[in-house]
Parts: sequence; structure tokens; C-alpha cells
Amino acid sequence: MTSPPDATSAALPALAVHNIQIVYGGAIEAVRDVSLEVRSGQIVALLGSNGAGKSSVLKAISGVLDAEDGEIEKGSIHLFGEAVEGAPAPQIVKRGMVQVPEGRRLFASLTVDENLVVGAHLQGAARLAEARDYVYELFPRLADRRKQIAGYLSGGEQQMVAIGRALMSQPKVLALDEPSLGLAPLIVTEIFNTIRRLRESSGLTILLVEQNASRALAIADYAYILENGRVVLDGTSEQLRRNQDVREFYLGMSSQAGRTHMKDVKHYKRRKRWLS
Repeated sequence: MTSPPDATSAALPALAVHNIQIVYGGAIEAVRDVSLEVRSGQIVALLGSNGAGKSSVLKAISGVLDAEDGEIEKGSIHLFGEAVEGAPAPQIVKRGMVQVPEGRRLFASLTVDENLVVGAHLQGAARLAEARDYVYELFPRLADRRKQIAGYLSGGEQQMVAIGRALMSQPKVLALDEPSLGLAPLIVTEIFNTIRRLRESSGLTILLVEQNASRALAIADYAYILENGRVVLDGTSEQLRRNQDVREFYLGMSSQAGRTHMKDVKHYKRRKRWLS
């Protein structure tokens, strides 16, 4: 389904971000000196609470910051070794990376099938048909609703359409912005199982931006945690799951009482060992 990078770029990270700073309106700093890497075939999670800077990083990578008066003040972004910082979104899509935005942002008045076709505007008829068949195989529920208006679907079905629309361009790197947002737990499980299956079946490289650390760490190979626009911790999923601070304040598990309460947050801020 996806097209792997050529041999000359195989040794390079699929995506590499080096020390980027993101500013909105020329005055508000949202991200400072963030660096991360995503190797081909990996699922890498970018974790953090609301407002930590996760979506800003993703928008910078996807070339859509200017729509919100944001810009990259410094730093670099490379996609398969080619610099893309400041490149327009259509050029980044042509180079192989597609974003599934937060909130799905479907064309609500179009059918499921029409939404998928929109995602294949760079494809010829034969590859469009192949990609559409792949999406309907991945999400059989959508095949049954292909002629339904997308705005009338459930939240989970709309998320499936959004992922399917992104896959229609046959990307090498898929970036997902908060795919669990607003969905029921059973649907979240289904979506995350699909994300894992995408990597396992096609080797697709995935950057997953999530607040739900438990779900993300269950499928990711590696993860970065952002706070206040900075990477404060990174490691393999297993390393982060074993980290006591991560367990308490991202996974909600206290070593003493089982659950973390809000009264612990001030203590947590004082003792964040990884910032010292």
C-alpha cells in the first residue's frame, strides 16, 4: 500500500526535527528547542497535556502553521533527509507525509466515498481505486456507509474516514493529531488497534500526537513528553511506562494508593527530576 523510501534514504530518519522554536503572532512562544526523530516503520508518540505544544509541533511538520499566524523562528525539519521547514503543505504531502488533523475536519456535506476521493487528488484513477479498496478493507464499516453523508456519521466513523482520507494519498509517514479525542473507550480501542495494524501490515511510519498516554504507549515504539513547549522526557515505551513520574502523572497510577489525585500536582511540579 505505502511506498517505502529509496535505499539512499533508508539509513536516515523518516522524520527529524532539530531544535525548532515556534512563535505565534510574532510574540507568543509555543515551542522552544524541540528535537525528535521518527525512524522508518516506527510508531513514535508525542505526549503531553493540553497546551503543551504537541499540535504546534505537528502543524510545523505538516506545513500548516501559517494558517494560524504561526512560524518557525529557528530550527530544522527533515523528511527523508530533505529540509521541509517552511515548505507549503501540498509540497510536504507530495514528499510523502500526510496529517490527520485534530477534530477530523471532514467535508460534512459530502459522502464517505467523496471524502476519500478528496484525499487522492494526487493519484491517478488506478491508484485511487486501489487505495479506496484498501481503506474499505481496513474499515469494513465505512464500506457499508460509503454513500452516507459524512456529517451524519458517529464520531468514531468520522475518525475512520479522516484516517482513510489520509491513506488515500498512499503516504510514507502518517501524522495523527489526537485520534482518541471525544471518542468512546471501545471506539478508541478500535482506532488504536487499526493504527497498530497499519504499521504491522504495511510498515507505515506513524507520528502519534496524543493526550491519552496509556493508549499511546501501548502501541508506540518510542515516545517524547512535552511540557510548556519543551521535551522534558523521552525513551522507549517500556522505559517510560516504568518511570515513576510518568506512571503517576501521565498514566494515573500511584505507587502508594493506585490513583493520583489533583492535590499531588503541586508536589509533582516541584519534584520533576527530568528538568533538573
